[in-house]
Amino acid sequence: MFPTLQDLVPWLPPLGTHSVFVALGLVAAGVVFLIEKRRRGVRDPRIPYIVLGALAGAALLSRLGTWAQHLDPTKNLSLVDQLAYGNASMLSALVGAWLGVHVAKRIARYPLRTGDLFAPAVALAMAIGRIGCLLTERPGTPTETSWGIVLDPATAARVGSLAGVPLHPSFVYEIAFHVVAFILLWFWLRHRPIAAGETLTLYIATYGVFRFFIEFVRGNDVAWLGFTRPQLFLMVTIPLVLARLVWMARRGDLRMTRLDATETEESPERTVPDEQHAR
Repeated sequence: MFPTLQDLVPWLPPLGTHSVFVALGLVAAGVVFLIEKRRRGVRDPRIPYIVLGALAGAALLSRLGTWAQHLDPTKNLSLVDQLAYGNASMLSALVGAWLGVHVAKRIARYPLRTGDLFAPAVALAMAIGRIGCLLTERPGTPTETSWGIVLDPATAARVGSLAGVPLHPSFVYEIAFHVVAFILLWFWLRHRPIAAGETLTLYIATYGVFRFFIEFVRGNDVAWLGFTRPQLFLMVTIPLVLARLVWMARRGDLRMTRLDATETEESPERTVPDEQHAR
């Protein structure tokens, strides 16, 4: 485990490894967002406020989502300490970003869908951010596979894991998922005639299902009936997202085939103002 960059490479500054990779993920996501924004011809001056809403919501809820871990309030951190030092949750961050976008849209009076602008950017940010998790956090449950991570006693004690036994590299699994998701979103799905905003819904739904099953090898604390807190959260949210996808599919809004020559975006019947492309 490498809590600082200096632990990873001696000549690097002693910055927090996890924080650095989260920052790199946000920078990469910003570049991808701007490229997609330009490709879609989105020039509405309110878009930066939508992005700020997403970032603020993700930052706030990522901490608050792990606050009330104990039924006894005295065992939880104070609100100030939680926001400053508490554990962060990626699932809570995604929910916070979604809420932040909707609040920002309401304030800015921006009525259009923006999920398609965010989807590939979020996938890339998650892939890079999870590298920081891989380098600093508890890997997973014991495994008999040859690719398990083995921790020395000192590292195992620091991250609260087992020493001397192969452990599932659960964050490697997540990195692979998000890399594949980004490739599919960037090179395929964003060029398909899917209803505005729904590429993000597809990504979130797929990640939710993947995350539910990967929790079995993450090594997180069991909360109830053999399930972890993220799994209990996903049991409620996944059916809602899947129900939305079924509804969209029945409406014919999730077509995966390319537009034919008579249905190109330049066709008169499909032409809309530039800002309408902010899906």
